[in-house]
Amino acid sequence: MGLEKEKSETRVIMDEDEFNRSIEPILGKKPNVYSEVQDRDPKDINKHLKVGFEDIIAEPNSTHSFDRVWIGSHAVFELVKYVFYRILTTLLAIPMAFIAGIVFGILSCIHIWVVMPVIQGCMMTLPSIHVIWTSLMDMFIGPFFFSIGRCLSSINIKTEQI
Repeated sequence: MGLEKEKSETRVIMDEDEFNRSIEPILGKKPNVYSEVQDRDPKDINKHLKVGFEDIIAEPNSTHSFDRVWIGSHAVFELVKYVFYRILTTLLAIPMAFIAGIVFGILSCIHIWVVMPVIQGCMMTLPSIHVIWTSLMDMFIGPFFFSIGRCLSSINIKTEQI
């Protein structure tokens, strides 16, 4: 009994403007559960995959389906694309990242420890190979083609119409 009496007599006395001001910051600010959406493709390497419904299905002006069919098919397209992308990335993202990490790690190791030393070795020997190659060209190939050019330059071809 005493509890019922206490409940009925309890009131909060607050001006409506003061109440709105005190609650506004709470409702106005959304809690930042996630940070701002970052651009996960800053170099636009996958710009060809930014495909929308209008890029796939287009109705010319002469033939249109019902508006509700168009809106429904658009919604189904977006939903299925979203759901399947999420499912496939959930299943494949970590294994593919693991495989890509292994592949690029191996490629980096081979490039750093095998390819670049071989290229640097070739670049160091190229000046001497260049001198030898130029000498061989000047001694054998140059005179040979010069002689053939002189022989073939004396040939005259005349064409006559019959």
